Amino acid sequence: MDNIIANKNSKEFCDKFQEQVSELLIRHKSIIDIMTKLDEYTSRINRAVAKSVTTCGCISIHAEKQNFDGEYFEELQGKVSSHLEGKLCPNCKDIIEAEIGNSMFYLTSLCNSLNLKLYDILQKEYERNETLGIYSLK
Repeated sequence: MDNIIANKNSKEFCDKFQEQVSELLIRHKSIIDIMTKLDEYTSRINRAVAKSVTTCGCISIHAEKQNFDGEYFEELQGKVSSHLEGKLCPNCKDIIEAEIGNSMFYLTSLCNSLNLKLYDILQKEYERNETLGIYSLK
């Protein structure tokens, strides 16, 4: 029962967010503007993460070849790494969250322009992952 309520609240939240975005988007209403703004904010997210490493130093990246040796999926989960060390400081976390939020705004704007429901997209992706399990690895 709680899962049904949570899903209902999630759908309502997504629908309200989508409606809010629709009401607030004025200057960049063109599909071309939306696509380029979405691309811009993806770059801004990448830049904010890079600045967390190079300017702040709260996180660091120690990249090396991933170890995919193993027969079973469970074995691989413990062997692959994000290459990240450390933890985002509050300032870097705020900046990255704001950039991701802006990106979500334009992603939702794209959904609105194409008459797509954000919740439906999220649910379909969740169900695909749930159904395919490890065969949906990306």
